Amino acid sequence: MDEKLREPLREQLVNCGLPAALEVMGERWSFMILRAAFNGLHHFEEFQSELGIARNILANRLGRLVEHGILTRDAMIKDRRKIQYQLTEKGAALLPAMLALRQWGERWETGFRASPVLVDARDRRPIGPIEVRSWDGRVLTKRDLLWALPEDVDDSADQAVGDAPEGDGLASAMRAAE
Repeated sequence: MDEKLREPLREQLVNCGLPAALEVMGERWSFMILRAAFNGLHHFEEFQSELGIARNILANRLGRLVEHGILTRDAMIKDRRKIQYQLTEKGAALLPAMLALRQWGERWETGFRASPVLVDARDRRPIGPIEVRSWDGRVLTKRDLLWALPEDVDDSADQAVGDAPEGDGLASAMRAAE
């Protein structure tokens, strides 16, 4: 039987990474705070004034981002009364998702590239589109993808989930965002 496999959508609400990620990041203010953190903001007052977000909403979203390990919340060394928020490794790993959403919005919603433009620090050229790639680097489209059961997956060239090869363009973008 050559029936195409698809995700069991109802069951995946519990075991799928997408609903889990959306539970943490699935609303506008969380991504706006994340974007601000990538742009070097660290303090409650900076987030509040730059984003124009209500203080109670900001406090709630910062708390959730800290609770889920996206940001850390620490007293500053020079002035222990001041609190600073820093991206964690888990938070920094959201850069590709954030950039993909931005690129999608520029293409399909606003119709133009925002300013300033995120560029590769090495050559100052704009970053390329965020793409789905195969294990060997080929760009994949929806037509190239299918679902497979774990026992039917060839793991011989598998990288750990989330590992990016060295020299990846996103690493350059990440350095530029710091």
